[in-house]
Amino acid sequence: MRPRDTSDEAWSIVEEGIRRMTPAQRVRRAMALTVFTHRVALANIRRRYPDEDERMHKIRLAARYIDAETMRKAFGFVDDGS
Repeated sequence: MRPRDTSDEAWSIVEEGIRRMTPAQRVRRAMALTVFTHRVALANIRRRYPDEDERMHKIRLAARYIDAETMRKAFGFVDDGS
C-alpha cells in the first residue's frame, strides 16, 4: 500500500526494488526495520521515563506488543498509557 506522502512515481521505484530482492534479502530488510523501530521506540521510552531502569524500559517496549493481561501475569505491569 502506497503511503499518502509518496508519489506514484516514487512508489513504483520502491516496488521495483522490492521485486528485485531475493526472499532472504526481504527477510533481512524486515528484520532490520523491526530492530530500527524498536530502537526508536526505546529511545522514546527512555526520554519519557528517564528515572526508570533499562529492564523497565524493555518491559514498556514489550507492552506495546503483548496484551495487558499477559503483561500483568508475566511482569505485574499494565501500561498506564501515559
